[in-house]
Amino acid sequence: MATSSTAYARNSKPLTERKQPRIEKSSSKIEPKKIGVGLVAGCCLALLTYLSLAKLFSIYSPVFDVTVLSASNSSPSISNSSSSPNLSEPKDENNGKETPKGKTESKIACDENGKDEGFPYARPTVCEMTGDLRISPKEKSVFLVSSSQQSTVFDQSGEKKVRPYARKDDFLLPSVVEVTVKSVKPESDVPKCTKKYNVPAVIFSVAGYTGNFFHDMSDVLIPLFLTTSHFKGEVQYFITNYKPWWVHRYQPLLSKLSNYDVINFDEDEEVHCFPHSFLGLIRDRDLIIYPNPTRNPRNYSMVNFTKFLRDSLSLKRDRPIILGESLKQKPRMLIISRAGTRKLLNQKEVAAMAEGLGFQVIIKEASPDQLQSFAELVNSCDVLLAVHGAGITNQIFLPTEAVMVQIVPWGKMDWMATNFYGQPARDMKLRYVEYYIDKDESTLIEKYPSDHIVFTDPMAIHAQGWGQLAEIIMKQDVKVNLTRFRPSLLEALDLLQE
Repeated sequence: MATSSTAYARNSKPLTERKQPRIEKSSSKIEPKKIGVGLVAGCCLALLTYLSLAKLFSIYSPVFDVTVLSASNSSPSISNSSSSPNLSEPKDENNGKETPKGKTESKIACDENGKDEGFPYARPTVCEMTGDLRISPKEKSVFLVSSSQQSTVFDQSGEKKVRPYARKDDFLLPSVVEVTVKSVKPESDVPKCTKKYNVPAVIFSVAGYTGNFFHDMSDVLIPLFLTTSHFKGEVQYFITNYKPWWVHRYQPLLSKLSNYDVINFDEDEEVHCFPHSFLGLIRDRDLIIYPNPTRNPRNYSMVNFTKFLRDSLSLKRDRPIILGESLKQKPRMLIISRAGTRKLLNQKEVAAMAEGLGFQVIIKEASPDQLQSFAELVNSCDVLLAVHGAGITNQIFLPTEAVMVQIVPWGKMDWMATNFYGQPARDMKLRYVEYYIDKDESTLIEKYPSDHIVFTDPMAIHAQGWGQLAEIIMKQDVKVNLTRFRPSLLEALDLLQE
């Protein structure tokens, strides 16, 4: 597994010595005609410099090579022809007037490369549009008003259909609301704007596997961060498959990314007009953000995302304890308890052993419904210990350089352990420890004979698909051998001294 690349600072080369320009002793010999030519040349040079700088510092598309419209030197705005403006919405200075026809050619570009180094489900379709865009939730459509149809994106009827959930999974996508982008001519019967904005719009779904903390982060919130954090809050969200409890749970994060209340795409009846919009979210892998010239041109990383979380939730600690700095202070360890499968059956004995080694131990089950309080608890700890499962996702709240200890169940779980939690931990700049249990430490030994394929050839179960994997391997509990496990706790202590 390749680790993410890092940026290296380069020492600038010393400037080479340049000879001073020779100055004429007498300026009286310069002819007036030459002065005029010099002034004209100077003005041309200044103009070219200005145009170059203007191009360099102009706002550009964060994902695709598409022109992005920007309202310079004006506040975000909206006008509402049917009701008074809401203070939580961006306000408009155009007084509801339609954009003049032909002012800007509308454009669309879609990334549909779903395969990514063995992750065929990881990259969903995402489209970025600019120009005259009219979002009609009632019609489940985005109207792209353009004088010319872009045949490479639209079908023969001038439409492009997208299910805007950030995981390409054939099992769940049918449950995601389908949104249609329609290419329409300016002279056609285009829906009239009832609200106009000068900030970008983003339409995305919270269907699929949301409600599971791992998927809330990997399928929605990290892609949302990757897609929109550079807008600094000046972006309007539309959510399909709207879940009030989900929006409420993650309101602290949503309000940090957007200055405006989200719009329920499933029930809204307005026609919202924007100069720039995303349909779907950009994503990388699960809990991973790698540099990429297309999907991640700003080189965001999981370190950036965890800092965003600490800022959003006002988490105080950005570094763990360093052993030896204070004789009175013990390193804190949180053991995440599980109520369902993959329970740590002897967690009290593990806690006692950890306390004997010098840890202050807390045992608690993860609770997504108590996001703020549980994030604060995790952030207050120096070591997080858990059996493989969604609860490990809470490592995102640990201070940078804290220690994550993952207990990996029996059954060739190394790929999942590493790619879902191990590599993300390293990318977050956490110290990472893996403990692979022996078959005698698994309750599978009580369910199946020793010659069963779960012991002789676990990969054969993996080959049968997620259903069999979930039914057999994922339903085990764990009772670690304390003698075998002790070195992992000592390693966590050692890492806190570095």
